[in-house]
Amino acid sequence: MPRLDLKPLHAQTMVITGASSGIGLATARMAADRGARVVLVARDRDGLARICEDIRRDGGRADYIAADVGRRDEMRRVVETTIERYGGFDTFFNNAGVGAYARLEEISDEDHERIFRTNYWGVVYGSTEALKHLRRRGGALINMGSISSEVHAPLLSAYTASKFAVKGFTDSLRLELRHDDAPVSVTLIQPSGIDTPFGTHAKNDMDVASRVPPPVYAPESVARAVLRAAEHPVRHIVIGGSGRAQIALARLFPSLADVVFEKMFYATARDPRRPPQGGRGFHRAGSSGAIHGEPTGYHASSSLYTQAALHPVASLAIGATAAVAGLGLAAWLMAPERLPAQGRRGMPVRRDAPARRRPFDDEPRRPAPYEPRATTRPPEQYAPIR
Repeated sequence: MPRLDLKPLHAQTMVITGASSGIGLATARMAADRGARVVLVARDRDGLARICEDIRRDGGRADYIAADVGRRDEMRRVVETTIERYGGFDTFFNNAGVGAYARLEEISDEDHERIFRTNYWGVVYGSTEALKHLRRRGGALINMGSISSEVHAPLLSAYTASKFAVKGFTDSLRLELRHDDAPVSVTLIQPSGIDTPFGTHAKNDMDVASRVPPPVYAPESVARAVLRAAEHPVRHIVIGGSGRAQIALARLFPSLADVVFEKMFYATARDPRRPPQGGRGFHRAGSSGAIHGEPTGYHASSSLYTQAALHPVASLAIGATAAVAGLGLAAWLMAPERLPAQGRRGMPVRRDAPARRRPFDDEPRRPAPYEPRATTRPPEQYAPIR
């Protein structure tokens, strides 16, 4: 497979679907701040226009194309329009997604089909249309999966099924491109729970409000991972240590995972304190222009696990430095002049006690004088021998 040399971000044109809110909007703003030209794609034309105006006001380069990712002809138009305006693109980020809080036996066929049309077919259409250009030019194809691509979950069941499909498609596509020696990097992004307006846009058929199970990570942590994949070939990135742990549990102990996930999701994905709401961006465009959602629990601004995964060399260097420092501290604490104060075996020693002789002192050790062993009974208690 040829070496993949991706351009630095400031020299790239980046297409982002689902860019009107949440992770897509966070990625667009961050990429523009780093010098990339961003092309935003979503269904809400007015919302995209306002966002691009804000980015340009801050000195960034931004454009938009209103389109529904669930229609191949519209994704083909996105690719052709971007090539016509800017000569092409270097990174294509399939990010658009919708969800519904509903049991599989109760969700309507229309809602189920809408989830797959956006989450799965949107990735398929975006990928296959973008590859017609990326195969010639080279670049990065980044698809939005989820920890739900490997972690089964109730209530968001149709969404979970669509993300399993996205992972299967992305991993298989990567192998086909590898076989063809295509100069395209293919990355699957797998976030844990993220603080976005997902709950506002998702349809909710429950009798209470929905919420993202904690811990919830900032969308900026996902944006940083996406931009890393745009510059450096990465196979997949999991955002959040909790998500990594859930994936490991599902892989290694699936029966135990069934018990844990069933209890965990029913307890944390439902918010009985609030009435049901949502669905504003499900079947129709409903851009809020917001990156973050409503706070409903513990939020983590970043993930140490993800930072280590994105920068393994730096993490190894930090770990090696910490190990050397730890060994140095241990050697300092175990120095001979500090042993008496700490005791031979870590036990405290009386400061006023006489110093004990060490086994390697130069002065020879004198044997203790012989003393006969005392009998257990005085001699008069023994019977005389006759």
